[in-house]
Amino acid sequence: MALKLNFSLPESLYIKDPQQSKYGNRLLTDSIELINDLGFEKFTFKKLAIRMDSSEVSIYRYFKNKHLLLLYLNCWYWEWVGYLIDRQTMNLSDPEMKLKRAIHCMIYASNESELIDYINENALFYITMKESSKTYHISAVDQENKSGLYLPYKILVEKIAKIVEEVKPKFKYSKSLSSTLFDMVNNQIYYAEHLPRLTSLKNKNIFKELEKMVTHFAFASIYYDIK
Repeated sequence: MALKLNFSLPESLYIKDPQQSKYGNRLLTDSIELINDLGFEKFTFKKLAIRMDSSEVSIYRYFKNKHLLLLYLNCWYWEWVGYLIDRQTMNLSDPEMKLKRAIHCMIYASNESELIDYINENALFYITMKESSKTYHISAVDQENKSGLYLPYKILVEKIAKIVEEVKPKFKYSKSLSSTLFDMVNNQIYYAEHLPRLTSLKNKNIFKELEKMVTHFAFASIYYDIK
């Protein structure tokens, strides 16, 4: 049975929060499937309205444009990963085990969950992998940052960084390492599927091998002493 799990996302992202209504839930379901199928460039509110057997006007009551919808989906996913990390580490006292569990959550957050019935976590993972950089590699990034639109990503990075600091309190680069690890999860899978000469991963058992690789980079960085 699905839980009513809602995340508190930046209000500047939306006009009306789609988590709060059945129509909004459908909007998220269908937009995830359509963006995953078409790619963000070919995705439009007109195509989404046709898929939903609805009107563009109804969609615009929730989002001003498709850029904010994509950023909303990314923010939801970042919150989802943070939620999984909290659940999986809450009863752990060993910092190294916490970090290993956090890495596991970053990678396997793509598994479909029964907790939320209107979100396909696997499809959303692939959208984040392929499209997330388009939400902040933009000319308006500073303005959107001031509006707090990237706060969920910052919170996620800080959550992982605190675990890194538990492993080694004097480690100076915890935030840089944390954001790099999260980017590595997305980029290395993308490379393996589309640009295989840019990664050591092979398509066989890719998630299992990725977990080993990210864990290796994490602890090698933490325990490496710069002379």
